[in-house]
Amino acid sequence: MSKVYVIHENGVWVEPLRRAFDELGTPYEEWFLDQGVLDLRSTPPEGVFYNRMSASSHTRDHRFAAEYTGGVLAWLERHGRTVVNDSRALRLEISKVAQYEALAAFGIRTPDTLAVVGKDNIAGAAEKLGFPLILKHNRGGKGLGVRLFMSRAALDEHLASPDFEEPVDGITLVQHYVQAPEPFITRLEFIGGRFVYAVRVDTSEGFELCPADACQIDSIAIGSAACPAVAPSEKFRIVEDYSNPLVPTYERFLAANGIGIAGIEIIENAAGEIFTYDVNTNTNYNPDAEARAGLFGMRTIARHLDRLLRAGRDRAAA
Repeated sequence: MSKVYVIHENGVWVEPLRRAFDELGTPYEEWFLDQGVLDLRSTPPEGVFYNRMSASSHTRDHRFAAEYTGGVLAWLERHGRTVVNDSRALRLEISKVAQYEALAAFGIRTPDTLAVVGKDNIAGAAEKLGFPLILKHNRGGKGLGVRLFMSRAALDEHLASPDFEEPVDGITLVQHYVQAPEPFITRLEFIGGRFVYAVRVDTSEGFELCPADACQIDSIAIGSAACPAVAPSEKFRIVEDYSNPLVPTYERFLAANGIGIAGIEIIENAAGEIFTYDVNTNTNYNPDAEARAGLFGMRTIARHLDRLLRAGRDRAAA
């Protein structure tokens, strides 16, 4: 019997999806891809494959989970399996450079960014870009390496300190700091390639907050990940009647890059200019904000995957 197969490396994040599948009676199986053996001589099972591999997987001692997933996705795609968030999506998940270039191809504006390899090159790149600026990891998630610097002196002090974090892929991003007139960003959620809702996220304690039920907080630096298990739930508010002229462009961007499910994070400056700074292809949702609004992302994902599964069975039976 065909199933929905959920590819991931963090069981906590999948728990709301398990409940949603159980409510629907959808047959599913989890593939926890932190390590294993992929037999390229074999044929994948029939079904729908939902890739939730995270850019931050290495921080949970799953150093090569993303690379392993890349191989599994290539295997699935060669055999014509239905993959939600395919190998193109994984490429963008683990590289903000790839993200920004893909967004630029659709005319979507991102913050001015320099990609730097080699710690000794960061200060020079910063001078070229100008202050204030942010450092962040190219392969991010959880606010990895995100720090705000207002001056060269502050940057030099950080680079000389043990607080500097080497990125796992060796690429540090030096990025223009977009100052919002009010301390919030907006996260747009897409399921089945279509806009579902927007959530306003309070950034007064950092602007890369994870909406998951539970996750680890490793830093209180600006941009560090926070989580509703600790952060007050009022930090997340679903916006009623949200409107953004970029939504159709985002939907085309997702379709062109093999992304069926994602959260896209944007920030607006005082001049009203919108900058897109992150695309999360293993998106999570804040349960309290959803309960207040009566909207439920994981249930919508489960229904979407269930429909894809049924459609595949109907084609096979025809």
